[in-house]
Amino acid sequence: MIDPRISVIHERLRNVRNIIAVSSGKGGVGKSLVASAAALTLARKGFKVALFDLDFTSPSSHIILGIDDLQPKEEKGIIPPEVHGLKYMSIVYYAGERASPLRGADISNALIELFAVTIWGDLDFLIIDMPPGISDATLDLLRFVGNIKFLIVTTPSQLAFETVRKFIELLSEIKVPVIGVIENMKMKDSTFIKQQVESKGVRFLGEIPFDPQLEESIGNVERFLATRFSKALEKIIERNLKPG
Repeated sequence: MIDPRISVIHERLRNVRNIIAVSSGKGGVGKSLVASAAALTLARKGFKVALFDLDFTSPSSHIILGIDDLQPKEEKGIIPPEVHGLKYMSIVYYAGERASPLRGADISNALIELFAVTIWGDLDFLIIDMPPGISDATLDLLRFVGNIKFLIVTTPSQLAFETVRKFIELLSEIKVPVIGVIENMKMKDSTFIKQQVESKGVRFLGEIPFDPQLEESIGNVERFLATRFSKALEKIIERNLKPG
């Protein structure tokens, strides 16, 4: 039996022109930082943007953005609050700072419910901060969000890329569009990741250098956008993310 909420989700997303899932093969590669900086950068360029933190394991974009007192409104659904020029929605509104020990069907149900009740309105970009790895949330998202594209984050580590490789192969197999791969925390002059990405027929979008000042900018959006990290990501966005 088809879940009736699926048709509601399609209606909720009808006026969203680009849905971009920022994902990674594993945690600790800077995925949430990339998702947050991408959303902020696009909003600063005048686009209508929303950021949706769906990292059930450890939502952190609210910390990156310095959000601690905003709540969505209820009006025939859930209306995300606006902050720093973008609409913001997060699992943390419902789970608080506690861990979310959800499994299988519980994750699917929570994901479907969140998408069914959230009113996005007219958007150029919906940026989704995904849980790490090939999770139930990822598979469900592929099932009911039709026009989604993936932006994948890795580090120079061979171990990090091994999980990314498997993820790329899965997305290719089921014909899900991949915008490309970003190599974060680059410290040495090496083309290993670039070569591996391109060997899979996927675009290598660019490198973001390791930024020792990044941690100090967390929670302060202006300082965050002024970091080497955000400046490098901005150049990647300008080259590769265009409103469709």
